[in-house]
Amino acid sequence: MIEPTASAAAQPPIIEFRDVSKIWNPGTRDEFKALDHLSFTIADIPGRGEFVAIIGPSGCGKSTALNLLAGFHGIFPPTSGEILVHGEPVAGPGADRGMIFQKYSSFPQMTVLENVELGLKLNRGQNRLTAAEIRGMAREWVGRVGLSKHEHKYPHQLSGGQQQRVAIARALVLKPRIVLMDEPFSALDEPTRIDMQQLIVALWTEVQATVLIVTHSIIEAVYLGDRVWIFSPAPGRIAREIQDVPLPVPGVPPLIMQKSKSFLEVVDRVAEIFQKIEAGETA
Repeated sequence: MIEPTASAAAQPPIIEFRDVSKIWNPGTRDEFKALDHLSFTIADIPGRGEFVAIIGPSGCGKSTALNLLAGFHGIFPPTSGEILVHGEPVAGPGADRGMIFQKYSSFPQMTVLENVELGLKLNRGQNRLTAAEIRGMAREWVGRVGLSKHEHKYPHQLSGGQQQRVAIARALVLKPRIVLMDEPFSALDEPTRIDMQQLIVALWTEVQATVLIVTHSIIEAVYLGDRVWIFSPAPGRIAREIQDVPLPVPGVPPLIMQKSKSFLEVVDRVAEIFQKIEAGETA
């Protein structure tokens, strides 16, 4: 079990999994245990938040863990165990948790601006914003992700990287305390992927949220994560946590940092541990 730091122990963790298991198709011949006794806590670091990168073998339950935390219908609840956010049990989706998916998830019949406005409109009863305020906030976030000149375009008129920028703006405009990212850059070409890594680091620093990202890229995990979790083969649990990873340096492009000798040494070490865990060896 991953424990919180002593300094954060006085307040409830922002995220806590208590002995969480998830079994698909229970009682049938297609029964599959995706997660088994997954337990961890993530402290709510004031004024910063934390970036946790999750890697692991295919089918090890990484995305299932994120979807359970998001509270999505058809996946939530867990088969056993409990999931808490700020000490309160998760009961379903909430505006405090934003999700960015691997597949482009914008509504095709809506413009860029309308897609970013949507969450604010759906939560109008809670945020008490006027139509003008919603339009202003949406336009501000469209600008922050570099799409001001494209706000009246439809998703099919955008590149893959631009569509993911829309998804990021739509998630962050709600100012969620938790941002969940499920392989958000895996479908992008390498230059665009690097550009998106730089963008998400800049925006994360600004919104000060707790971020969990699932990725198949060890380089991406080491670059983005404050710490890296390596899941075991299914049924998934945290087999190893790696904390001594280099953090992004403001003003230094990701590609420059990712080519440095010290960075690549950490990547090689994480890759070696990953391979041992994937093979069922003790890392």
